Amino acid sequence: QILKLFCLALIGCACADNINKDAQIRSFQNEASDAEGNYQYAYETSNGIQFQEAGNANGARGALAYVSPEGEHISLSYTADESGFHPVGDHLPTPPPVPAYVLRALEYIRTHPPSPAQKDQQ
Repeated sequence: QILKLFCLALIGCACADNINKDAQIRSFQNEASDAEGNYQYAYETSNGIQFQEAGNANGARGALAYVSPEGEHISLSYTADESGFHPVGDHLPTPPPVPAYVLRALEYIRTHPPSPAQKDQQ
């Protein structure tokens, strides 16, 4: 339930500057929880928002798509489980690549472990 509210809030924030007050719900599917707690729902609006999610007590998987205020098509997929919320999308920032000198240093450290005497000095 909390995840559903979070996702709806995320969509609302992402689309807040580009609200089409006349948007209509084109489709809505909601399969209530079964005996094992599995659920599934999806919707699509006339202004291009699409959302779907399926899950259970162990976690959820979902996806959403919309057009940003700048006209960019945004697609996001995610999983949410005991280790957290894991979004994936081309629009999300990614860390820069690790510099070559750092990779070389790590490889040197891996291939030249400290001797027992060096460990004792620490």
